Amino acid sequence: MAIKKVGVLTGGGDCSGLNAVIRAITRTAIIRHNAQVVGIENGFEGMLTKEYMELTVSGTKDILTLGGTILGTTNKGNPFEFREYDDAGNIRVSNYADKAIENFHQLGLDCLFVIGGEGTLEIGYKFFQKGLPVIGIPKTIDNDLDKTDYTFGFQTAVQVACDAMDRLQTTGRSHDRVMILEVMGRNAGWIALEAGIAGGAHIILIPEIPYKVENVVRKIQFRKEGGSPFSIIMVAEGACEDGGDLITQATAMDRLQGVPQLGGVGTYLAEQIKKRIDLEVRTTVLGHIQRGGSPNAFDRVLGTRLGAYAVEAASEGKFGNMVALKTPDVVLVALKDLAGKVRKIPLTSQLIQTAEAIGINMGREIW
Repeated sequence: MAIKKVGVLTGGGDCSGLNAVIRAITRTAIIRHNAQVVGIENGFEGMLTKEYMELTVSGTKDILTLGGTILGTTNKGNPFEFREYDDAGNIRVSNYADKAIENFHQLGLDCLFVIGGEGTLEIGYKFFQKGLPVIGIPKTIDNDLDKTDYTFGFQTAVQVACDAMDRLQTTGRSHDRVMILEVMGRNAGWIALEAGIAGGAHIILIPEIPYKVENVVRKIQFRKEGGSPFSIIMVAEGACEDGGDLITQATAMDRLQGVPQLGGVGTYLAEQIKKRIDLEVRTTVLGHIQRGGSPNAFDRVLGTRLGAYAVEAASEGKFGNMVALKTPDVVLVALKDLAGKVRKIPLTSQLIQTAEAIGINMGREIW
């Protein structure tokens, strides 16, 4: 089918590579199909407020290396469950999906490209079920989307975490300290595991494997007795002590979003270690540094490939799908098969086997 006017939005948290996708969609739609491109601002909220900008080849020529998203993004504003305060200060949940659909048609769009993680793509699939021509594009630093080898933004986040670990190695060794690096990932440990292996961590704790503090301390003691009185620990924000609860920031609950923010496991772990061994322990929380900054080469290429292929899929009327990396190709997978799903690290993963084979403690073994 001929596409004459398409829209694109970015939802969920920001990450490096978003602008590479926006640029690729814009250039492919205009150069290959002579179509207009509309950028919906601030995620699905822009579908309700009709905030948008025209995207052009010249206007996007310098954004390939730019971090974040020129369209703005939010992890709020789900039109199907729009949360807002009423006059009394209470939270009201409303369904504004029909309003968003009406605005889509008023803009005269032939397709909506939805760039995001499992939550954003789930919303996109709901719109597809209501008749909108939607194509999803996988984005998350957490790499926890099913049916794709990698999401763009992940490799850049891993590199940022690895660089931080390289620096912690030198200061930890200089002071004979236990250095803890807490990274993002929510309920999946992909960033922690890959960056931990790449950065030479001695201990890696991930959500998929509940850890025991005693096993962590034994590894530290083993290194100390062996002549290495410093240790580097990589911990995912969703890592959980065996039999314990997730550590959250009690003061960071977003009432409108209704979801507690993970964070603080590094500090909690440090206090537990201090009680059991006579070494200085320091914690670094990498936080949103993992999301910001220029994308690395891998994410620039992946984002460009996904964006260009998404436009070609739209031109063939293949809606209701997500573009995905199945190395070495970019392919289409049905949104219904992945929307809302979270891909965790399998306990049989070769990554875990590799880590433990080279002596990295995962909180469940004594080395």
